[in-house]
Amino acid sequence: MRTRRLLLFMAVPLLAIGVLAAGLFYMPMGLADDDHIRARELSQRGEILSLERISDLAKAVHPGKLIDIDLERKRELWIYEVELLDDRGRVWEMKFDARNGELLKLEQDD
Repeated sequence: MRTRRLLLFMAVPLLAIGVLAAGLFYMPMGLADDDHIRARELSQRGEILSLERISDLAKAVHPGKLIDIDLERKRELWIYEVELLDDRGRVWEMKFDARNGELLKLEQDD
C-alpha cells in the first residue's frame, strides 16, 4: 500500500511535467512570429520571393556579408529590409519589394 502511494505521489508531478513540456515544444506554424517562418510560408504560396533570392539580389547590389534580413508589412506591401557589411567595413541598408525584388531604398548606415 505504501509503495503504491509513493508511486502515485511521484507519477502525478512527472506526468504534469511531461504534459507541460509537450505543450512548450508544440507550436502550430500559424502562431510563430519569426520572419524566416513567415517568409517561407509566403514564398511557398507564391506571394513573395524567397530569402535566398533576396539575399542574391542584395549581394548583386553590394557584394559583402549579410548581417540581417527582416520581413515587414508596410501598408499593402511586404518589404524585405536587408543589412549588408561590405569589404570596407561599411554597413548598407537595402529595402526590397518582397513580391518582385525591386530595390526600393539603398543607403549607407552610420
